[in-house]
Amino acid sequence: MRQIVAISLVSLFLAGCSAFGVRSGYEQPGYEVVERLDEAVELRRYDVRLAAEATVGGAGTEGEEDSAFRLLFNYISGTNETAAEIAMTAPVETAEASAEIAMTAPVESARSADGSTRMRFFLPSAYDADTAPKPSDPRVSLVTLPAQSQAVLRFTGFGGEAVVEEKTRELLAALEGSAWRPASEPVAMFYDPPWTIPFLRRNEVSVVVARSEQRG
Repeated sequence: MRQIVAISLVSLFLAGCSAFGVRSGYEQPGYEVVERLDEAVELRRYDVRLAAEATVGGAGTEGEEDSAFRLLFNYISGTNETAAEIAMTAPVETAEASAEIAMTAPVESARSADGSTRMRFFLPSAYDADTAPKPSDPRVSLVTLPAQSQAVLRFTGFGGEAVVEEKTRELLAALEGSAWRPASEPVAMFYDPPWTIPFLRRNEVSVVVARSEQRG
């Protein structure tokens, strides 16, 4: 499956990084490493997470990565409806009738079978589905991801499309013969802006997994 690489756009999201491009000051979804499948692949257990999600484009559509990113970036920058019960404390800043939301890393991106692009920004843990500002644009939605297990392969360097596809094949191969099977489409996750020194970059491919059925 073709993975989407939004490298040029992640630079906007992670604009507060150091001169070396190392991510700094961004909350990341918490997880526990519960198992290692091999030297490169680890099994993580994530708690419930809240994300803003946009799905755009389809077969033959161009620029869907840009469109999805900008929809989400606009949402966290103030294109949202501020609910009265939201406590406007850090990392939230208010601006007139909207809230500017501090983002977390990583940016998650995937392409579906029909060619559309789905992108997610994970919201700070201070929010839940009831307290997060509601998107003003109907193309953006808030999704609550349940607690789940994910197999994750982490790699450095530039996360170009060909590299992501290769790493995805490696990830799925590591699951073969293990106690786990894929339970979702793989996704790509990016943590750093494009000017980051290649060997310091953090990129990942991930897939939700479930235990394989016992045989015999």
